Amino acid sequence: MAAGGVPNLAVRQALAGQAVAVDGFAEWRDAARELLAWEIAPERVTWRSPQEDGDLFSGAAPAGTPGHAGPALPERGPRPAPHIPRAFMEMLQSAACCRMPDRWAFLYRVIWRWQQGEHDVQSPADEDGARLHAMVKAVRREEHDMHAYIRFRERPADAGPPRFVAWYEPRHDVLPQVARHFADRMGKVTWMIATPEASVLWDGHMLHDAGPLVKGPEELEDSGEALWLTYYRSIFNPARLNAEVMRQHIASDRWKHLPEGKIVPHMVSEAARGARKVGQYDAVGQRKGTTIPIAPEAAQPERQQPSKLDECRRCALWQFATQAVPGDGPKQARIMFVGEQPGDQEDLAGLPFVGPAGKLLDSVCEQAGVDRATIYVTNAVKHFKWEPRGKRRLHKTPAQREIEACHYWLDKELARVRPDVVVALGATALKSVLRTATVTLKDSLGKPLRHEGRWVVTTYHPSYVLRVPGEEAKRAAFQAMVDGLKLAHALLDRPADADAAGAG
Repeated sequence: MAAGGVPNLAVRQALAGQAVAVDGFAEWRDAARELLAWEIAPERVTWRSPQEDGDLFSGAAPAGTPGHAGPALPERGPRPAPHIPRAFMEMLQSAACCRMPDRWAFLYRVIWRWQQGEHDVQSPADEDGARLHAMVKAVRREEHDMHAYIRFRERPADAGPPRFVAWYEPRHDVLPQVARHFADRMGKVTWMIATPEASVLWDGHMLHDAGPLVKGPEELEDSGEALWLTYYRSIFNPARLNAEVMRQHIASDRWKHLPEGKIVPHMVSEAARGARKVGQYDAVGQRKGTTIPIAPEAAQPERQQPSKLDECRRCALWQFATQAVPGDGPKQARIMFVGEQPGDQEDLAGLPFVGPAGKLLDSVCEQAGVDRATIYVTNAVKHFKWEPRGKRRLHKTPAQREIEACHYWLDKELARVRPDVVVALGATALKSVLRTATVTLKDSLGKPLRHEGRWVVTTYHPSYVLRVPGEEAKRAAFQAMVDGLKLAHALLDRPADADAAGAG
């Protein structure tokens, strides 16, 4: 307010019918404060920005010139400066950035109504309040867009500062607050943001007004732009393209200054011509996926099963074995031995139980008084599973999924040979024959049981007898095998309806 109650220039201009010229929010705020103090109503004030050419009243004769009666001031002096809440003033300052021809007149009307006690003017339910909120929203949206769509281009190293330059055409006067945003985030790197109206330069420490950009945006080149476009093409997924949403999120006038704007139309066109259908094929095919612990037979799709054992690909063991090892023996044998898997010599020969374990099995048959040639011998798993140890291939216990994959072949052998008694040699064979992982070898020794219409007898695997330490333990294990074979032979004459307890 002017000293001594003398009206300042803005008041004199308004009373004289001249336009009040303001250049920015700070000048408008000072002028509005004086006008409110002298109670100058909004309809008596015409506002003009320096960028404008003037209006009907900007050329009115100044007060005190000949032929002019001069302004009529209120009889009493100016009122005290009005108190405006800080939040409301921040709304007015934000709305002042909205490029509307009557923004200064509108803002003065809003603040005049507030001064008159109409505090609902800041509510969206009020007509002026709704417009005020819409202006604030438009400015904040423009700030957001400017943060998102500005693309800095690096200048040549010998060009000097600034290192990066960006061109933008804002819809509203948001350059000062956007410049502060980038100054906080880019550290001491020098840059400039140029617009048709003004430009701002950051020297690493302070912001400077650089004036409007003389050269057009097409002259701003960037050596790294090709790299960026290559990256953008690589992350573009035509299968997820929604052109309508893209147009809603980014206005068409924003694309012309984005580097990717040069290639997006072509990529959208390619997606429409079929790229959308195959856009994810390569990525999906490279995914490893998640292992789901379910039975292999439940996970397998309906497909033709292999007719020959050598063609089996139901598990991965075939890749590391020399060959598949089928069962061997009479076609209608009454006793079937089921072991765990072929060993090293069996893998090479293609026959079951031809190595040290097979020789021991021959001795067991001889001691039990059973002709070895009358017994059908096979394994629960048909391929040799091994791990290298120097130049040797050492036996490795098959996994449950590998045992289950070979159920297909064991079922075919049981259906073809139709034995009356199955002798399970070891824990792996026992679990495969009974199709359960809960049964144990220790609890089953010497205890025959009925399973699917036949007797099942459990004993040790020959390899266990070979590797168990101590001569006494070897003799005991060997004798347990002999007793098991004798029991199996005795069960051949046992009625099918006899219980397991009586059979023992």
